[in-house]
Amino acid sequence: MLIFATQFEFMTDFAVIRQYNFPTTIRFGAGAIKELPGHLRSLGFGSVLVVTDPQIRELGFFKTILSDLSAHAIDANVFSRIHKNPVKSDVLGGGEFYQESGSEAIIGLGGGAAMDVARAIALRINHRRDLFDYDDLVGGDRYVTETVPYFVTVPTTSGTGSEVGRSAIISEDDTHRKRILFSPKLLAKIVFADPMLTMELPPFITAATGMDALTHNMEAFLARGYHPLADGIALEGIHIINESIANAVNKPDLESRSKMMIASLMGAVAFQKGLGVVHSLAHPLSSLLDTHHGLANAINLPYGMAFNFSGFEDQFKRIARAFDLNDESGEAVVDHLFALNRRIGMPIKLRDIGVKQEHLETLADLAFADFCHPNNAKPVTRNDFRKIYDGAY
Repeated sequence: MLIFATQFEFMTDFAVIRQYNFPTTIRFGAGAIKELPGHLRSLGFGSVLVVTDPQIRELGFFKTILSDLSAHAIDANVFSRIHKNPVKSDVLGGGEFYQESGSEAIIGLGGGAAMDVARAIALRINHRRDLFDYDDLVGGDRYVTETVPYFVTVPTTSGTGSEVGRSAIISEDDTHRKRILFSPKLLAKIVFADPMLTMELPPFITAATGMDALTHNMEAFLARGYHPLADGIALEGIHIINESIANAVNKPDLESRSKMMIASLMGAVAFQKGLGVVHSLAHPLSSLLDTHHGLANAINLPYGMAFNFSGFEDQFKRIARAFDLNDESGEAVVDHLFALNRRIGMPIKLRDIGVKQEHLETLADLAFADFCHPNNAKPVTRNDFRKIYDGAY
């Protein structure tokens, strides 16, 4: 890990494309997306499914990517009928389109929603049981026995880090209960991480996705279990986000956007160790109120960390050092998170995003049923969740 941190510390030319392997091959740097058509053509692919969201489909850089694929004699079959919190029908529709279009490989291009749907479609092609039979929370990974199509990811936000993930979170259409589809087979074969694709993101999306990445790194570091590899990546990810998120939101340049993209990716590598209370607080806001996931994490992060720090003072000292704080207490870390939210325009109360008092009981039930908090540093009861929501309201 020291080698990685040192290499990044002295990396000043973000226009240089570098390669990392964690274990997915990652082509990282400004202009990396230009390598995608040649890579696919070298493998003999002439028809690919490109999974993205409806907004990205209309953007200029996306049309340029399609043009570049066409120039290399690659048919790009675009599927964008996906929800911002993906549901099962999105995946089934995408799987049918893959077959009908004669696609030979899959590209997930976008943020977390596009990545999740693309990864789930990759699973679906040669695994024909009911999609949620593969839910990892009920041991469904044992059914992932067949090959999956060649899978490539291209992130356009710096938040979820899904480009290097091996799972997809897909909700039931009716109940919106979240399911996890998981297998190492679902890792992308290669990632093209080009920070230039994030340069036109509006401040709100940059801020919300950036706080999502920070949450991943912080919760991974605090998660139960001994995993020094994940811990080292998470601490460096916290440090990089802290020094770059404000610029990325308020006066974006290549350096700040590059650092946010690599730190987002690092958070997703680190949280193989686990997540925690903040994600369990955030998920119900998305399922019940359709709140943007990054926004939900941003609001809940200070309150979740305030719940966590008693009894874990040593870990919070290390987090404080990653934040470059003079005061290394848990209280100082929480205060810094509130200040960071304010600095990048994120709200700090649930009422500011439309949550009503009558929602809190249901939110507490959903949070306690969530799959993330069993890995939290300390146990979280249903009553704990209600108290945290009350404090955040």
